[in-house]
Amino acid sequence: MRIDIITVMPELLTGPLDHSIVKRAQTKQLVEIYVHDLREYGLGKHRQVDDYVYGGEAGMVLMIEPVFRLLNQLRGERNYDATIYTSPDGKPWNQKTANHFSTFRNIIILCGHYKGIDHRIREHLVSHEFSVGDFVLTGGELAAAVFVDSIVRLIPGAISDEQSALSDSFQDDLLAPPVYTRPADFMGWKVPDVLLSGNAAEIEKWKDEQSYERTRTLRPDLLDE
Repeated sequence: MRIDIITVMPELLTGPLDHSIVKRAQTKQLVEIYVHDLREYGLGKHRQVDDYVYGGEAGMVLMIEPVFRLLNQLRGERNYDATIYTSPDGKPWNQKTANHFSTFRNIIILCGHYKGIDHRIREHLVSHEFSVGDFVLTGGELAAAVFVDSIVRLIPGAISDEQSALSDSFQDDLLAPPVYTRPADFMGWKVPDVLLSGNAAEIEKWKDEQSYERTRTLRPDLLDE
């Protein structure tokens, strides 16, 4: 898999993409991640990438020409399965979405910034728009890092125990059950007896019941869906 990220703040992505599972997946050559500084494709000697909003609204907007130049270059080198724009008014990113995009070969993520981007980019150059929640960030870089992490950890070989990802919350539209480790008794706080019983059938039954109950209590909206 290859992921190209377009941003005006590449330094915001250095930490999230260079540690833990994402770093390991790159070292194993399971994924290639390239961060492109949009300012390198800016206009004029000052590499301008933004301008004022038509209509007099406050804030700056990413211009169409620099984005078009960079996308044109990338798309001339390979075929992309998706061009994602990070936006607070995009569709909510969730586990099913991550599962879907983890099967793709080449993805572009365009990070929003300032007031947003010229809407013609969204109309003609973007295939998908996603949000990490109903709030506004300074830029889309943190959202892009979230998208990348949630995708990469699903690539076979990225996690040493591949079954672990399959038992995560939301994979079956339920929250994961509680998990415990040693010691079995800490200050009188005990691990449920069923988990120490060795009875696989009863343990699975307990996990299913706990998943449903936690979902019903904490995220009933998932059950409504």
